This record gives sequence, C-alpha cells and structure tokens, in this order.
Amino acid sequence: MKRTFYLLSRPFVWLWKFLSSGLAVLSNLIFLALVALAVTAILYTPEVRVPMHSALLLAPEGDIVEQRSPMDPITKILNRLADNSLREETFLQDILDTIHAAGDDRRIKLLVLNTNRMGTASLDQIRTIGAALDTFKHTGKKVIAVGDNFNQAQYYLASWADKIYLHPMGAVNIRGFSVFRFYARELIDKLAINFHVFRVGTFKSAVEPLLRDDMSTEEKENTGLWLGKLWDIYCEDVVKHRKLERQVFLDNVNQTVAQLGSVGGDRARLALATGLVDGLKNHREMEELLIQEVGPAPGKEGFNSIGFQEYLDTVTPSYTDSREKKELIGIITVSGNILPGKGAAGQIGADDLVKRIRKARQDARVKAIVLRIATGGGSAFASELIREELAAARKDGKIVVVSMGAMAASGGYWLAADADAIVAAPTTLTGSIGIFGAIPSVDKTLAKIGLHSDGIGTTDIAHFGNLTRPMSDAEASTMQMDVERGYRQFIDIVAKGRRMSAEQVEKLAEGRVWDGATALKLGLVDRLGDLHDAVDEAAKRAKIPAENGYYLELAPDNYLERFKRAEQPIEALMARLWPAALIPDSLRRPMVEQLDVFVPGNNDPEGIYCHSLLPLSALSFQ
Repeated sequence: MKRTFYLLSRPFVWLWKFLSSGLAVLSNLIFLALVALAVTAILYTPEVRVPMHSALLLAPEGDIVEQRSPMDPITKILNRLADNSLREETFLQDILDTIHAAGDDRRIKLLVLNTNRMGTASLDQIRTIGAALDTFKHTGKKVIAVGDNFNQAQYYLASWADKIYLHPMGAVNIRGFSVFRFYARELIDKLAINFHVFRVGTFKSAVEPLLRDDMSTEEKENTGLWLGKLWDIYCEDVVKHRKLERQVFLDNVNQTVAQLGSVGGDRARLALATGLVDGLKNHREMEELLIQEVGPAPGKEGFNSIGFQEYLDTVTPSYTDSREKKELIGIITVSGNILPGKGAAGQIGADDLVKRIRKARQDARVKAIVLRIATGGGSAFASELIREELAAARKDGKIVVVSMGAMAASGGYWLAADADAIVAAPTTLTGSIGIFGAIPSVDKTLAKIGLHSDGIGTTDIAHFGNLTRPMSDAEASTMQMDVERGYRQFIDIVAKGRRMSAEQVEKLAEGRVWDGATALKLGLVDRLGDLHDAVDEAAKRAKIPAENGYYLELAPDNYLERFKRAEQPIEALMARLWPAALIPDSLRRPMVEQLDVFVPGNNDPEGIYCHSLLPLSALSFQ
C-alpha cells in the first residue's frame, strides 16, 4: 500500500519541484533583468546627432550652481529612466562648456536663450556666462533671447543677446537692488531669551539682527556703498548691451509706475517702448521666426534645434581628470555658511572641506589647488581649521589660489587671507574683517513656564556655558576677551598673508564689506576674474598648463550618508513646523541662511563667529 501511494505521489512531487525551481529561476531572472536595466540606464548614453544649421536651445533650469547637489547622481539616473528633466539646478561649467563648444561647431547656426525656468544666479555667474556669449558672437553667430517674463537676473543674462523677444502678456521687472534682513530683537524679548553679544568692529553688523529690529545707520552706510556699486555694474552692462542712455534707463526704472499708466498698464508694451526688448511675440510667432532663421525641425514640428542637455552629451567637460596628465590643478568648489563637522547641503562643513584639501595635498600629481568659495562666513573655529589645511598644502609645495564667488567675507576671507593669490569678481563682496560672539541664556524663558535651574559646582566658574543660568560678569568678561583675541588673530592672519602691517589692516577692518573692485585697490585681493582666471593664475604660478585643471570631489562613504546630508537641519525643522506653501522660497531661503549657524550642534565651540549674516541669496537679485 505504501509502495503504491509512493508511486502515485512521485509525479506530483516532481511537478512541485519543477514549479518551485522554475519560480526561483524566474524571480532571479527578473531580478537580474532589473539590475541590467538600472546599469544600462546609468551607463548608456544614446548617440546624439546634431542637425546641420541648427539652433542650440540653452534653457537653464533652476538655480545656477558651481557645486553639484549631493543628490545629483540619483537625479541623473531618474533623468535617464524618465524622459523628462527632474533637475532643480544647472551647473555653471556645463553652460560654459556648451556655449564654447557651440561657437566652434559649424553645425550650430545660432543660440536661443530661454530664461523662463532659470532660478537664482549671482551677478558674477551671469557675467561669466555673458563673457562666453560674447565669445560665441565673435564667431559671427547670433544669440536670440526669449522669455514669457524676465526678472532682473533673467533680463541681465538676456541683455547679452543680439535680440530679445518678450511674450505680449509678459513683463520685464527691473526695480533696482535692495538688501533686507530679518531682525529678531522683539521676538527674542517675547521669548525672554537673553542673547549676550560680544563684538569688535564699528561696522561688524552681523549681530544687529539679534540686538535690533531695524538696520543701523552705520550698516545702511556700508551696505549702501557696495550695493550701489553692484547696481552701477548692472546698469552699465545693460545700457551697453541695449545701446541705451544710462540716465534714460535709470529714469525709466524710477518712473515705472507713471510710465505704466501711460500704456494702460501693459508691461510688455512698456518694455518695448523703453527699448528693453526688440519685439513682442507669442509662442507660435516666436517659433515661426526661428523657423525662418534655421528652418523647420526634420521630421517633427518646431524649428531645427538641439537642446542644451542633449548637446552637452557631445561635449568633453572642462576640468576633468586624465591619467595621461602627470601634473594637475585640483579645483574645489564650496558654498554656504562655514560650520564645524560635515555640514549639510548648502553648508561648508569644515571636516569635509579639510578632507578634500588634504586629498589634493597628498596627491603627488596635484601641483596647485584652486578653492572656489562663496560664503558669508560662519564659525571662526571652522574657518581656522580650513585655513590651517590650506597652509599645510602650501608648506608641502602646493600653489594655493582662492577664487571668490558672489561673496567671500568674514570667515571666507579668514581662510583665504594667506593664499598665494586671491581672485575676485568686481561684484564679489569680501572683507568684513571682524569677530563677534553670541551666547543665549534661557533662564527667564524657562521661568515663564515654571521651570527653574539650580545646583552647585566645585569651582567659581563651573557654571560657565550653562544656558539655563544667567551669565555672570566674569563669564561675560571672558567672552569679550575671547572675541578680542579672535579679532587680533584675524588681523594678524590678514597682515601676514597680505604682507601688510597690522595698522594697515585695521583701517580696512572693523567689519567693513568691500566690493571686489575696491578690494583690489585696497590690496585685499590680487586680481579680478572668475574661476577660469583663477585656474590660469594657479597654472602660471605652478608652471603647468591651465588645461590640467580638474574638479576634485569628495564622495560620501555611501548613499545613506548622502541622503542624511541632503537637508539642512533648520530647513528640515521649518518644513515640519510650516507647510512649504505657507513660507515661499523667497522668505525661507534667507531665514535658513541667516540662522543655521546658530543651530545647536553646528555652532562654534566657543560661540565665536566671523560671519556677515548676509544671506547669499540676497546677492542673486531676482
């Protein structure tokens, strides 16, 4: 009986084994297919064919950046899998490489600049792109700018075009530059927080948001000087490109409201009447004009063109490493507030930057380091750690050149002061040589909710640093001495690095902010220029070709680490407290940039800062 049952059951057992094995094999095949698909998406680059006599459509998306987002590789994979762009930023070097390549490409007849989706960009970045557009035009090719609307940054870039066309329902919004910061004295008083502030320097206004509810007369004087010079550069470039009279242009801006009434409130007609644009065309009319220029697109609707991202795939990127090169210039780009530790997105973590500098310092092929930096400063301690690593690189025989972006002030100048050379744009804000300390005590805040702190220590100073206790005169005296020592150290670093006397530096210090052109006259920088000029300077000093520059990146240990650092702590907190819809980016960004240096765990170990508290976004002038 058992034998019969066994014989009858065997076919079913074999069938089950076959099915289970088949399912295992099938699932493994599916898994391998998915892996192969992912690898293909990452590695596969479709062949790009550039049509003859075509237009290059340059349409920057999101903010113009010089340091790629830490999430960029993930975005790149998603872009390959989905046939649409997920970017919220455009790498400046990609724009420059594309324009320069197109200028030498006989297949490209003209360049169409569409600024509709362009986000923030600083004046120095736009001027760098503008210089590339000038080079493109010198080849005999035209640049046409189109836009549904133009904010100040978008129009500034568009002004380099031969022709500018605006949608009939659009506008050119030029209103001049301004700087407004958040002042928190009333809020601090309502929260019963006692902020103990210690500073050196008449013009060191970074602490004003903690002490006042408005801008001081001294700060208005200093800010008005550099802000006016940046506005002068903007106006000079626009009137030169558009062949306008400067005073007429300024009068038109100042009389916008009255002039708008004269054209029945039609902003597009006003832009045309004042010479800001060359024509008003809707999308269909614009397409027809471009078809007349380059012909129709082969086999599809629209004009004969190739997109920026597609064309970029045909271009060899600048500043990429090649094992054939025996001598290199390492380029490091960073931006944001300077903080101890690793830092998050949009911050300069001292640990990370020191690692990147050290990597270049220990690489025998790297003969020079170019540090491209945009920052208003931050922690004095973190700034010193970075400066020390740059000094170690110089001691090891490396040439060190600092390239300043929109701003490299306070801590940014601290770490740059003794480089072999400092290169700044005319619009760069720099200097702000000063120190402050800011320590809150929350004893009154806690008392409001019925919470009190008391205890005993083994010494007279055991309570120092306890935020739940009132600050004693002795602790305040100690903090003031620390700040004064930090200021003296800052002065000495600048004096030694810039080969000045301490007395000369003190005349330029006290927290004053200077534009790049003035900083050159004062001896705070060595030459005016952009990143390309800084690489040239490093190449000359190191006696190697400028083409040997390459971007030196420090990849996180793993993708989990990359995700952890994708968000700033204070930005994450704000997102949880208030929905994004309630706080527009124009408010959220400057708040984050002003306040993230004070987030617990990020601040200087001694509460001492060399920071301007001027948000980088304030220099993007949308």
